Amino acid sequence: MESATAVLLKTPLNAVHRASGAKMVDFGGWDMPVQYTGILDEHATVRNRVGLFDVSHMGEIEIRGPQALELVNWVSCNDAGKLQLGQAHYSGLILEGGGFVDDILVHKFAGDHYFLCVNASNQNKDFAHIVEQSGGFDASVENVGPTLSQIAVQGPRAVETLQKLTATELAPIGYYWFKSGEVSGTPATIARTGYTGEDGFEIYVSNDEAPRIWKELMAAGEEFGIKPAGLGARNTLRLEAAMALYGHEITDELNPLEAGLSWIVKFNKGEFLGKAKLLEIKAAGLKRKLCGFKMTGRGIGRDGYEIAGGGWVTSGGPGPTVGMNIGLCYLPLEKANIGQPIQVMIRNQAVDAEVIATPFYKRAK
Repeated sequence: MESATAVLLKTPLNAVHRASGAKMVDFGGWDMPVQYTGILDEHATVRNRVGLFDVSHMGEIEIRGPQALELVNWVSCNDAGKLQLGQAHYSGLILEGGGFVDDILVHKFAGDHYFLCVNASNQNKDFAHIVEQSGGFDASVENVGPTLSQIAVQGPRAVETLQKLTATELAPIGYYWFKSGEVSGTPATIARTGYTGEDGFEIYVSNDEAPRIWKELMAAGEEFGIKPAGLGARNTLRLEAAMALYGHEITDELNPLEAGLSWIVKFNKGEFLGKAKLLEIKAAGLKRKLCGFKMTGRGIGRDGYEIAGGGWVTSGGPGPTVGMNIGLCYLPLEKANIGQPIQVMIRNQAVDAEVIATPFYKRAK
């Protein structure tokens, strides 16, 4: 029988969070900070100034070898052959049946070296899946997640904050591009990526250097009002930006076409796992579609709530920046139109809502 008190995994920054007074929660088997000063305060800090996130629970997988590209292109739906050196893109690991193993970021370090960032609770499953698919490819697959910490510096003052700790010129790095360099004297991958809808960077450093770098980033951002931010704000920020969350908008039973992610499916790149099924789904026509909604009645449409007449909420909550209660939901195709009135079932009551365009929030360029 399994122990009722399974030991939670800890990131190398765990002691730092506890010393900062963070409220900690079990997140997919990890002991993670959900908030420090409060979700609304941390959300506003990232939107207006700069916030710091520990995302070291995320996984990292390296694929190397003469056929690294071929393997990456077989297991993922986007076309990694289009990536330039130092460029990253968003993609999906797809099952033969068209659903998601996971959504991932693919970074091209060299023609024979790709680096995948995968979701925390999926890293072992993703690694096993890629290894299983790697037979017949001249490429090695390594799970490097346990050796790396990932820190996200997000917000309008992210560049100025991080620039104090690195000689790498940050301003020229484009969105979804990255550089290998140093942060505070330690080797780092510096990627202009994020999960907040704001400008910012995700930096990958060795575990033993992470606590020192976290503290130095906090000091560097002090003049800009930096604060650490937890999973609560990370979720409200990504929801306003309408970014998918595995287990919610995407699962092994949901495919990228109905999730509004057809832009990451490159049918013309050659064969890939799940391609035949996705072509079949496309030819048959979609039955449902992911949509954004706002509550027009009193209440919040939470994850898992049903929608009257068909459909369900995948993510929902307050949108602190946009000033309304928002959510993402799957709807039958005939209801998936902007302006369509819908009703969310909240405690057996049908509460009014309306389908609206996403993203709910888009930062000024």
